Amino acid sequence: MTLGPFFPREFGQGANDLTLFNGKKVKGEAIEITGRVIQGDGAPLDNAILELWQASSEGRFDDPAFFGWGRAATDAGGRYVFRTIRPGAYAGRAPHVSLLILFSGLMRQLQTVMFFEGEKANEADPVLTAVQPASLRQRLVSKKQEKNTYRFDIRLRGEGETPFFDD
Repeated sequence: MTLGPFFPREFGQGANDLTLFNGKKVKGEAIEITGRVIQGDGAPLDNAILELWQASSEGRFDDPAFFGWGRAATDAGGRYVFRTIRPGAYAGRAPHVSLLILFSGLMRQLQTVMFFEGEKANEADPVLTAVQPASLRQRLVSKKQEKNTYRFDIRLRGEGETPFFDD
């Protein structure tokens, strides 16, 4: 038995921009997070659903002026895009976003976390430092592409597999 249902294309549309809340621009530095979701053989995963949740620019999950959650679907090339704000750090954590990956055919939801390249606080983040061996940690760190754009590719299995949390 595999996880379903099959997602209609509309399921991921219109929820990938976290820079607006109730029609107003949210406080913080606008960024774009892009990447690809690929299978073990390197083939792209079309119509995978990614859900993102994060703190506000002030490091709050309970910020009444920021929703902190979004959803995007991958295209035929496995590409996804989120527009959001750079999250602030909170309670001993480095700035990060959490991601959930859903796809018809996966046996479970996949959860991972993305950190930002060049962030000094990454060195002490308890979640990132728990990833062993240490050589795997770089797979959870996005790559800065250009000003305010970060790339985070997700590989479901095989060489270069993204670390995922256990259920």
